[in-house]
Parts: sequence; C-alpha cells; structure tokens
Amino acid sequence: MSNALADETSPYLLQHSENPVDWLPWGPTALARAREQDRPLLVSIGYSACHWCHVMEHESFEDAEVARLMNDRFVCVKVDREERPDVDAIYMEAVQAMTGHGGWPLNVFLSPEQVPYFGGTYFPPEARPGMPSWRQVLIAVSEAWEERKEEIRAGSGRIIEHLNASASLSASPEPMRVQELEQAVAELASQFDSRHGGFGGAPKFPPSCTLEFLLRRAAERPDGPEAGMALGTLRSMAAGGIHDQVGGGFARYAVDATWTVPHFEKMLYDNALLAGSYLHGWQISDDPLLLRTCTETLDWVLREMQAPDGGFYSALDADSDGREGAFYVWTIAELREVLGDRAQEAIAYFGATEEGNFEGANVLEARGPEPAPEVRSEIRGRLLEARERRPRPGLDDKRLTSWNALMVRALAEAGAALGGERGERYLAAAGGAAEFLLTAMRGPDGELLRTYKSGRARIGAFLEDHAFLFEALLGLYEATFEERWFAEARRLAATLVERFADPDRGGFFSTPGDQDQLIARRKELQDSPLPSGFSSAALGLLRLARLAGEAEYERQAVAALRLVHELAARHPLAFGHLLQALSFYLAPARELAVVGDDAGPLLEVARGRWRPDLVVAAASASGPRDGEATVPLLEGRTPVNGRAAAYVCERFACQRPVTEPAELATLLDP
Repeated sequence: MSNALADETSPYLLQHSENPVDWLPWGPTALARAREQDRPLLVSIGYSACHWCHVMEHESFEDAEVARLMNDRFVCVKVDREERPDVDAIYMEAVQAMTGHGGWPLNVFLSPEQVPYFGGTYFPPEARPGMPSWRQVLIAVSEAWEERKEEIRAGSGRIIEHLNASASLSASPEPMRVQELEQAVAELASQFDSRHGGFGGAPKFPPSCTLEFLLRRAAERPDGPEAGMALGTLRSMAAGGIHDQVGGGFARYAVDATWTVPHFEKMLYDNALLAGSYLHGWQISDDPLLLRTCTETLDWVLREMQAPDGGFYSALDADSDGREGAFYVWTIAELREVLGDRAQEAIAYFGATEEGNFEGANVLEARGPEPAPEVRSEIRGRLLEARERRPRPGLDDKRLTSWNALMVRALAEAGAALGGERGERYLAAAGGAAEFLLTAMRGPDGELLRTYKSGRARIGAFLEDHAFLFEALLGLYEATFEERWFAEARRLAATLVERFADPDRGGFFSTPGDQDQLIARRKELQDSPLPSGFSSAALGLLRLARLAGEAEYERQAVAALRLVHELAARHPLAFGHLLQALSFYLAPARELAVVGDDAGPLLEVARGRWRPDLVVAAASASGPRDGEATVPLLEGRTPVNGRAAAYVCERFACQRPVTEPAELATLLDP
C-alpha cells in the first residue's frame, strides 16, 4: 500500500512511497493537518544518493511498528532537499544550532506553526553509546509536546528571530578594498594542507568556489601564493580516488584527508564546478593533466548524465547491488582478469594491492608511474567496458534548473576555450541544455520552475535557479555570441531583481516574495558546496552591467557585496563565489567588443588566456539579425576598412579600434 508520496516526481520521495509511514510531501495538506490536529510535524529531509538516508529507511521507516508510532504521534513529512533547498536550509540551521552538527538524513520536529523544537540526523534502530534509538526519540519528543507544548510555543519567537538573522544584516560602512582579497588569501594559506591539497582534515570536500577565487587571483598575479594552493589541490584530487580514474568525474567528497577513499555518490553540481576549475587551472598553467581531467569529467557527464531532452540528470547513488562503492572498486584478481598483459602496469599506476584500501578492494588512484597515453587509454577502455556489466548505481533522473545551469556554463566555457570538434560538441550540449531550461522548465505563466521529471516541471524556482541560469546564459553568450542568450539573460536579470532583491537592506532573498512563505525569509549567504544564489546574482549583475552599460545592475550587486564583504574576507572558505564577485568589482573594468566577419584571429587572442575580469561581445559586420536584441557594448562599433576590429573599453570608453591580433594582445596585456 502506497502513501501520498506515490504522486510525487522526486526519486527520493518515490523511494519512500511504499513505506508504512503515512508520509506527506511538504505543502499545504501536511501543514493544515498539523494545525487541525494540534500535532507536531516530523520532517525528514534527505536526497536520493544519500547512503545513510537509505540505511535509516531500511532500519526504521520500513518497520511496521516504528511506522505505527510515527503515524500515531506525528504528521510525517518527507522532503527532498534538492527540490526544496528553502525548507532544508531553515531546518538544517536549526538543528546545527541545537546539536552543533548537521547532515542527512535530517530529522527535525516542528510545532504545528512550523517552528523547530528538536532535531538530529541519523538515529539507529537500537540505542548505542551516546545515541538514542529512533523509537526512544519518537516517544520522548511526542511526550515533550504533550506535556510542555505551551512552553515550546513560548520560545518560538526567539527561534524565528535566529532563523531570520541573515535577512537582518546591514551594509557595512567600510569601503570595499583589495586588501580584503589579500586578507582572504592569507586566511586560506593558514588553513591549506600543503601536503595533500585542500583545506583542513578529513572528511574533505572539493572546495570548488574557493579554488575558483584562487585561480581568478592567480590569473592576475601568477607569482602569488594563490596558484600553488589552487593547482596543488587540483592535481592532488585528480590523482586521488575521489576522481573516477576509469570513467571520469568526481565523487562528492573523500572520507580521508588524502582524497583516497570517496563517499561514492556523484553529483552533477560537483562535476560542473570542478570541470570549470580544471579548465581554468589548465589555462593558467598549461598542465595537460588538468585539461585531461576537465575533458574526461565533461565527457562522463555527456555519456552518463545527459537526458534525451538535452537536460542533465542530478546524481548517481553511492550504492549498487546493496553495497556502497561496489560499482567502482577492484580487487587485484579482477584487474588481472580484465587487463591481462596490461595488468601489472595498471596495478602499479593505480596503486592497487592485495589487501586493498576499501573493504578488501581497491579504490583506484593515479599516483604511480603513468603509462603511455595510448596504453592508459586502452586500460581505461577495458576497465570501463567490464564495469558496465556490473549492477549500476541508482540514477536520480530529475533535472534541476540550478544544477543544469552550472553544467551549461562549464560546457560553454570549455567549448569556447578548446575549439575544434570537441569544443563544438560541448557548445552544442550547452545550447541544448539551455534550450531545455528555457522551454520545459516553465510554468503556465512563463515563470521559471525548479525541478523536472517524467515530462513534468514543478515547484517555483528559487534565487539560485534564477541566478545560476542568468550567469550560465551570459557565459553561453560570450562563448557563442548568439544574441538570443544575451536577451534571455537580461530578461532573467529583471525577474531576479524584481522578485528577490531586498530594496531596504540590499542583497537578495533566497525565496521570492510572491511564493508560499516559510517561517523565515532568508538570505542564504555561504558558498559551500555550491555558490549561493546571493553571490551568483551579484557576480552575474556585475558582468551584465559591463555588457549593457546600465548602472542599476551594478548598484544592486554592490548593495549585496556591502552586506558581507568584511565577513567574506575573514571566512573565505564559506564565501568563495562572493569573493570572486568582490574581485571582479575591484578589478579594472574592461570590456572587449569585436565586430566583423573575419573576427576569428582576434577572438583567438581574447581566448588565448583566461581573463576572468574581461567581458567580451562580438557581432558580424552586418550586425544582429532582425528580431534579436543588440548588446549595448556593440552599439556604434564597426569594422575598420572592411576588416574585423576589436575595441578595448573601460566602462564603455573605448580605445582606438585595432585590426591586428598582435595589437590586440598588447592592449589586453600591456
């Protein structure tokens, strides 16, 4: 017998649709039932690729007696954190404040007014030292409600005030200065693991936003400490087991400090962000390992994560055949059987041993002598073919607007930088995914939606969906110079400001004012593990201001930066994308306009190295086609004597146009 989750589209919610628990999705029905019955809400939050979410489901939510206890005492609500990041963010912060830690599964108990009064993460079926059983928690929390509900309600105001704290920040009166970027770099250096790369100890998550900030700084001053930290981390991760040495792509994190044994789930967003970082790392270092890691990651995404509709699936599970990591690990015997005469060379390269490094098998690393390129390719091909015969990890096949947008941007940047057949393939994939997002992810009134599965888009989009897609469309325009992408980006920017900007204090709320409101309307500020919609909106608006010449875009972005620039300098690991926006704002403002039919050589110069603080617009000699918007930066720019011309500008004040690539190179890198 199924519960109300059977009508949902989220793979995570559908996994629980046959539980004996009377689960409801988050929404008006569940909230009304709690109010009418004056019964607490039990809100259980997770996601489809979450290993411990599966464990708790099998141990507790599939148990008929436990389910009866839950049903009798609570209104039980299941939430997919990927579909509802707004709900997850509020109650994750609450549980972290209550317990000092967080994670998934997240189990939190709310009053009928949605105010949390107890919570935790995983609870076992039987009590363990320092950890009560789930049954004990259910009984204690329900009894507390029955005996002390008025006391619990009396404390609601204080809790709600705490959860709204991010929206109460005021702009700093201090000016934004380059010294804050230097302060952030010094703080990162103090936490850097110079032996293994990354920051801190185990577990280690790829610090994607921080790496991008460091790479951006390194592009401008390659002799500083930023390049060493960023490139060292990228190389260490590429050689480690967190990187799938056979199929490409990265797992979500490593359980150790050496990037050796991953938690095996693979998320679309991690791989989009890391592909961009490896591309930029290669652009500033010319290290072929970094380029290879970028392309193998993107090739994995196109091979295994692209849907027929052009969008990208969300995740691959950590488990297959009932075991974590079973799809990815190898025994020595398996390597020898598959590789034959290449086995010994591969065993040395991958560092495999008889005892293994994960439950008697080997997570493959790449820290030994590297085979010749053709031999390495042969080894990977044989292992990949053999691995495809294994039971595959579960696929979360929903498409999320924000995560897809991150992949659009990564593919667009890589396509423009690499060119050739591979570059064209990446650009085509980026364009196809953008087209999917702009058409399939729309509501009846044209509003952007967040999630899509089985031919159905639903849930109003949040700030991160609008901001990530806005940044992606700007990136796709600068990669292709198709003006429709610029026009869509500009329309999205207007919607973003209208629905999410805070006109009183500055910055951006994570939820729109015209959507169903939770107990707190927050500004999610931290960039970990994804960029926040807050910082993405700021950076996108700064770039758009350079292309469109409109001061209002910059004013909105600066109002956001003023709220957190001092905090970001002191806590850079939490504000990597915000620091990129701050760096862009403080850098010399430069724009490049290229006009003409034979502009290829000039654009090759512009793309010859990574210049993260430069915006680029280009058009043919005949200008935009009828019906397409004109990029304001291109207005009045013409070829010179029939030849393609490049205009290097600063806040729309342009130097004389040049037609020779060498002249352009001198202007861009004086």
